[in-house]
Amino acid sequence: MAVDTEIKNAVSATNQEAQYDEKAKRLLGNKIILAHILVKTVDEFQGMNPKDVVPYIEGNPFISVVPVEQGLTNTVKEKDGQRIVGMNTENAEINEGLVRFDIVFYVRMKDGVSQVIVNLEAQKDEPSSYHILNRAVFYVSRLISSQKERDFVKTNYNDIKRVFSIWVCMGMDENSMAYIHLAKDDMLGSYQWKGGLDLLNIVMIGIANELPKHDEKYELHRLLSTILSMELSVSEKLGIMENEYQISVDDELRKDVSVMCNLSQGIKEFATDEANAKFILSMYRKGYSLEQIADVAEKSIAEVEAIIKKREPVLA
Repeated sequence: MAVDTEIKNAVSATNQEAQYDEKAKRLLGNKIILAHILVKTVDEFQGMNPKDVVPYIEGNPFISVVPVEQGLTNTVKEKDGQRIVGMNTENAEINEGLVRFDIVFYVRMKDGVSQVIVNLEAQKDEPSSYHILNRAVFYVSRLISSQKERDFVKTNYNDIKRVFSIWVCMGMDENSMAYIHLAKDDMLGSYQWKGGLDLLNIVMIGIANELPKHDEKYELHRLLSTILSMELSVSEKLGIMENEYQISVDDELRKDVSVMCNLSQGIKEFATDEANAKFILSMYRKGYSLEQIADVAEKSIAEVEAIIKKREPVLA
């Protein structure tokens, strides 16, 4: 019975984390939020008012629906007898388990003709099992190669669209932002090769745990930290978004923020309960009495007994 409870609790926590991640992507995928990100990362829009950038974001951003895997990023459809290649936006349950881009969207440039493709990825922290910059290079390369037959055909390589892959990493030691792109070094001669060195663009944004002060230097970091924070309340988040960034908060945005805060509270409580239980079990196995454990853990003897009784069979 205790095993069943442990499994249910773990599954519940996993589901909460998945729901939290999804809500976070939905919030980041709001056009006014994306506009704030664009003015700080894409050269074309730097210095603009984010509200003026919103109209350049075309259609609805694709959120958690476009597969990263080779051959699955695009889909082919027939319409009026014509073969049409577009982003693969099938239901996430189809090809379940595939890695998908967090957010992908097209942005029309101010010339009214050219477009760029923007990918936004949110990470809870910097992964330890691989180098995150390597993954960013892979993603930006996939967004280039997947354009063939969708955004350019045959050998019309001059039609390749610029791509930006923007990575937001939480839990970093400091607030940071780095722009990574192609560069040309002349090893012999100075021939001017034709083509776009600006096609591949990666922006890495590091967000520290502490909410930064509101000034121009940390303007984007403060907004992203506010949106993704697991510590701020609903009113605190909405207050910063409304008062400091002039973001209109409608019912849907308010609901998403509220749900995120509720989920984050559940995740934190589960993590605290797990840490307390491990601490109590550790003391118990080292021979401390129930009275000593209860005193140190600031719980009643009955609570300590219940935790040991529930957890000990699982760990034995």
